[in-house]
This record gives sequence, C-alpha cells and structure tokens, in this order.
Amino acid sequence: MTATLFDTNPDPRHDPRHDAAATSSSPRAQRLALLQASGVLLVTRAPQAAARPAPGQPGAASDYVPALPDIFVAVRESGEVLAFNGHVDLGTGIRTALAQIVAEELDVPLSRVRMVLGHTEATPNQGPTIASASIQISAIPLRRAAAQARAWLQARAAQRLGVPADALEAEDGAWRVAGPADPCGTRERIGYGALVAGEHIELPLADDVPTKPVESYRIVGRAAGRVDIPGKVYGELTFVHDVRVPGMLHGRVVRPPYAGRDSGGFVGTSLLEVDRASVAGVPGLVAVVVQGDFVGVVAEREEHAVLAARRLRVRWKPVPPLPALDDPEPALCANPATRRALLDEGATVPAGAAATLARRFVWPYQMHGSIGPSCALADWRDEGLTVWSGTQNPHVLRIDLARLCGLDEAHIEIVRMEAAGCYGRNCADDASADAVLLSRAVGRPVRVQLSREQEHLWEPKGAAQLMDVSATLGAGGELLAYDFVSRYPSNDAPTLALLLTGQVSNAPRTLEMGDRTAVPPYAYASRRIACDDTPAIVRASWLRGVSALPNTFAHEAMIDELAASAGADPLDFRLRHLPDERAAELVRAVARAAGWQRGARGSRGVPDADGRLRGRGVAYARYIHSRFPGFGAAWAAWILDLCVDAASGSIRVERIVVGQDTGMMVNPDGVRHQVHGNVVQALSRVLKEQVRFDGAGVASREWGSYPLLTFPEIPPIEVVLVPRQAEPPLGAGESASLPGAPAVANALFDATGLRLCRPPFTPEAVQAALAARDHGERGG
Repeated sequence: MTATLFDTNPDPRHDPRHDAAATSSSPRAQRLALLQASGVLLVTRAPQAAARPAPGQPGAASDYVPALPDIFVAVRESGEVLAFNGHVDLGTGIRTALAQIVAEELDVPLSRVRMVLGHTEATPNQGPTIASASIQISAIPLRRAAAQARAWLQARAAQRLGVPADALEAEDGAWRVAGPADPCGTRERIGYGALVAGEHIELPLADDVPTKPVESYRIVGRAAGRVDIPGKVYGELTFVHDVRVPGMLHGRVVRPPYAGRDSGGFVGTSLLEVDRASVAGVPGLVAVVVQGDFVGVVAEREEHAVLAARRLRVRWKPVPPLPALDDPEPALCANPATRRALLDEGATVPAGAAATLARRFVWPYQMHGSIGPSCALADWRDEGLTVWSGTQNPHVLRIDLARLCGLDEAHIEIVRMEAAGCYGRNCADDASADAVLLSRAVGRPVRVQLSREQEHLWEPKGAAQLMDVSATLGAGGELLAYDFVSRYPSNDAPTLALLLTGQVSNAPRTLEMGDRTAVPPYAYASRRIACDDTPAIVRASWLRGVSALPNTFAHEAMIDELAASAGADPLDFRLRHLPDERAAELVRAVARAAGWQRGARGSRGVPDADGRLRGRGVAYARYIHSRFPGFGAAWAAWILDLCVDAASGSIRVERIVVGQDTGMMVNPDGVRHQVHGNVVQALSRVLKEQVRFDGAGVASREWGSYPLLTFPEIPPIEVVLVPRQAEPPLGAGESASLPGAPAVANALFDATGLRLCRPPFTPEAVQAALAARDHGERGG
C-alpha cells in the first residue's frame, strides 16, 4: 500500500511493518516531499534553535538549527489541510482541539484537517509538552498560520473571480461571492484546492495577522468527537507498543540494584561482572550489551529476550542504603537546601492578632502509574538513527540521544507514537535510549519493552514535599499574616542510559520547581513566601500539578482552619478574602450547583446512628505554572461530600461538584473529559497512592503494592464549566486536580473534627487519627 503524507496510523488490514519501516513514509521524508510538492500552500518559519529553558527549569538546551524550515499549515490541492505542532497528545485531546482551531480559521470542515504532532523532523520545536500550555501558548502560531493561509486564499479567490476580497465569504473549504444567487440558484465559487493547483506557495509566518473574531466562530467552542478514538476502537496502529519493522530484534534490560536512585557515586559505577556464559543456552540470543552500569540482552524472539534477561548472572558492588522514605519528612528535613525568597510584603505581624496557627503538611512520593509499561523501537543505520517513541518531549529526547551516542541531532529522527498515559515523566525516554544502545550494538532494529516491575521501580516519581505554614488571624476574622515555605526535592530525571553509561554526572541535581502556586490566593495583609530548593533523594520529576498540588493542599487546608477558628462558614470566609472576582464567581457557581448551605456542619466526630461520620469540604485553586511569578492556567473549585466509617476509618466519597473556568473552550467536551480525569486521578492520589521504599530503593514493584482508585469507588461527578468564549483560552489539563486533596481534607475535618495533614488518607491513617483523639492525643 502507498502511505499518504504523515500517515503514521496505517490501514490495519495491511501488515503494519510495511508502514512503520518504509523510509519513504517517515516524517522526515514526508516533510521534505511537502516542501518540494506542487499544488500546495505552506505557511512556514525560517529554521531556528529552540528557546532555552530558564535557569532551574526543566528542558534541555541545544544550539541545533534544522536545515529545513518549520511548517505550520499546509493547504493541498486535494482540499486536505495539514497542521503541525511540536507538542504531543497525552490523552488530553489536543489533537482534536488544535484541529478545531485550524478548521475554524480556515473555514473548512474538521474532517479535512490532519494534525501532525511531535515528530522531530516534521513539527516545530516548541519545547516540552508540560503545564497544559499547548492550547494556551503553543497554539498561537498555529492559529496565526491558519489565518494567514485564509487571507492569501481569499485574495487569490478575489483575483480569480474578479471581485473585491470583502465580497467573498468562505464556506466548506471554498470561497463564494456573497449576495443573492443567480436565477438558477447558484453563486460563483472556487475551492481552496483549485486556488493552489499546480503551484508551490510558501508564506513566511507573520506575527501581525488578524484572526477571526470570536463572535463568528462555528467550530471552536462546540463539542467535537476526539479524532483519535476511532483508530483505537478499530485497532489501527496507534500505540508504540504495536510498531513492528522488518528485521526487528527484541531487547530487554537488566537494571542495577539501586532501584529508582539517580544520584550518588555508585550510579553508573557499580557493575562488577556479567557472566555471559549464563545465557549461552538461550535460543536465538544475539548479544549481551554492557556499557558502564547499562546491561541489556538482544534476541530474535521476545520470549527469548525475556528468558535471557532472567538468566543472566550479574554481580554488583554493594550500594549505600537509602534513607527511610515511607515517612519522607525526616529525610526531607535532613536534605541540604537553599532558601529562595519569592515574596515578602506587608508588616511582620500586624496589630490585633487573635490567633496564630502553624502546621506542617507532608506530601508522599507517588507514581505516574502508567498502565502500560514503556516501550520503544530504535533503528541505527549508517545514514542516521530513527526511534519510534512514546516520549512526552520528542525534541528533548533527541538532544539526550545526541549526547548519548555522539550523533548530530540532524541525524536523529524521533517518530512520536502514542503510549500509555503519564501526565509527567515516566520511563518512555528511558526505554527509547535503551533501544538505541542495543540497536547500535547489533546493527539492526531493536524493540525494548520494559516490565511492569521495571516501570514501577525506575519511573521518576512525583516528588514528596514539605509545606510549613504559619497564619495569623485578626480579632475580627481578618487575615493578618501568612508565612509559607515549600520544600520540593526534584530534578528533571536525566534519561537513565545517560547516567548508567556515565555520559552525565551522577552528582545530585536541583531544579527550582517548588514554587508552583506557592502564593495563596487570599488577601493576607502580610505574606512571606519562600522555597527551600533541595536535590532529589530518589529519582523524581514532575507529576500532574507538580508542586502546585501539594502547595494548594496546604493553602486551602489552612484557610479552612482559619475559617473554623473565626467561627465562619468556610465558603463565605473564602469569598470574603478572595480579591479575584473571576475566581469568586466560579466558587459561587460551584456552591449553587452543590446546594451549599451556609453554616451547616458535618458530624464533627459524633457518628450518626449508622456509625458513620459525614462531612462536606470546599477548596479553590488556580494553577500558576513555571518559574515564579509564573503564569496562570484555569481556575478550579471543588465541593465534596464524604462519609467515614468510624470503626474502620474507611472513606467513601459520595458526591463531587467541580467547576472550572478555562476561558475560551475550544472543545467543551474535551474540557469536561479533562476535568473528569483530573478528579479521578486526584482522588486516587489523595486516598490511596504512596510509593513504598526499602534500603535498596523503591519497593513498590507491582499494583498490589501500589493500589489505585477502582471504578466502584468513583463517586458521581458533576462538572460546572464557566462559559467565557470571549476570553483567551487557558490551560485546562491540570488545574482541576489542585483542589482535590484539600477538599477531601476539609470534608474529613467536617466529618471527624480532625485536621489530617499527611495524605494518603487511607483507612489506617484515619483510624489512627480517630484512635489518637479518643485517647486524648492530638490527631493529624
């Protein structure tokens, strides 16, 4: 079969190997063909190096400048529209939303737009896919490019039809003369394809192109079905796990005994001996590959690669024990840190203080928990390297592979395929680098599939975090002072092969990422906000919400305690001190939907006749991303009802009303789905998820030791979306997760009268707090 341009999801009736391997259908070859094609209008940008990450922020710097220009939009004589964005779709639906933006600006049906995402040789390098910034930021040049193409097509149509440009109106990928039809009921029209037929037109991307006014939108703002779902339903080649190429071998890796640790003198230096004779009898074994602490096997068949990895005898040096991390507080306090002041405003302690509350909130290490372990396929050839990967950050991975192998980035192509979801950094890049080392060693394509145990042990964890808070309340219930310090031990989790082979230093590294939503949204007269930047203790990187989720937990739990101390309704108290009227409108809308009753109280520790404690909690947040002071994404608020079995401590969440103000919603259904996903994941993290450790490293090896929320535990979820289509679109993918932990904690306080400060709120934790209260001890 003949592959169409950028067809990475071939017809499933054909052998997918022919499509995945065909050089003529690779993104690199297809981009070059498009730049040379006739019958096409392109909006392009001159080649340029990617923006460098800010100091202390994630990302990788490179001076590489591609030889070919970036393409943003292509209109072909067939009527098809191709659009290109450097971000990837992690299940958030941006492939659909970005296509809606392009279809809207060009006035073509959504079905005619094909989005190309993430391939390094086809799409612009727009940085990592993080912070829910794809629609908010990286879609801007795409929108302008589509508008620019539309303006050119309009001018060309006016010339062809002999009428002024403003006498034309666009419809269904064509221009027609406005006004009444002729006696036969027709009007002159010309399709976009006819306007570019036989020509090659390239327009340099302009910054000052007027885009369509919001009031004329017909596609953006309306629900659209996810364009990626049909392929998944029909079993088309979508996921990287299913890619096959001719001559492909299978690889497996044997990891060191320091599971989940990526700093210390032992990293990359602990291998003593590999007994190659131990796998001499494995059928179809091709190679045992060793470089530093990297050990892998390659075989003709997958089951034989698995067998060889199990049988291979490897001897390692003893490694120093890991500090106890099941309770991360002592290790976090002992870790060296640098204080970074973020905000210092107002008097030290204004006069008239009635009460000062101080709390320490502790967040545990958590997993991304990708349901499918990571997988990748690499093909090392004399002419260059091709990698099929589920990476979140293809262009950053290309930089890492260039460092790993000494290749120029121009000779590395990352074909980005879909993979198991992560919403942060899982092992996708690690599996890609593993496959590259093995393919280089044997000179053939090699597919690497990690095991469930390897994914659990080695994926960069969502970091543990400490938040120390002190808040002072005035005699009249006013907010006087707020002192807050966040300690967040994370780095960017360098690709594992770089560490194991010694290509990057094994010294501790520190990123400045504890400042997300570090400033509370409430009007305290005095605020002192700081971060204790500290290196990672175990391999840790960003997970959905990054440090903003724990920081919000502390802010919203504290405002709830202050409301209780002032004898005020917790929702009224928030609104009284919330200066952002847009935020207040959202909170009020959620309260109306939830049927909030002013002054109502839960059980407060006194069980009902059925032995249950009942409570309701409210929380609000806006995700503030990037280096302080950062930029804001969507506003979100939760109201949650739960009950607690007083005997067992088990929690059942009974209802959640969650609201979000995302500004313009490109696809309201997509936003609603994202909110649902945030709620489910946040509940799981708050109620169940915590990585366990032992002296060697991570001890949570499988799902039995890392439980997730199950379908029967998901409560009814009502979503309130605030329509603001005249406002700019904001990141929708993370904000709704932020109020989850404090909403649960505040509802638990309403039910039990206890302030729990250390998720997850497992039955054992709740039961212990109830027992401590019953024995006259302070809970929490």
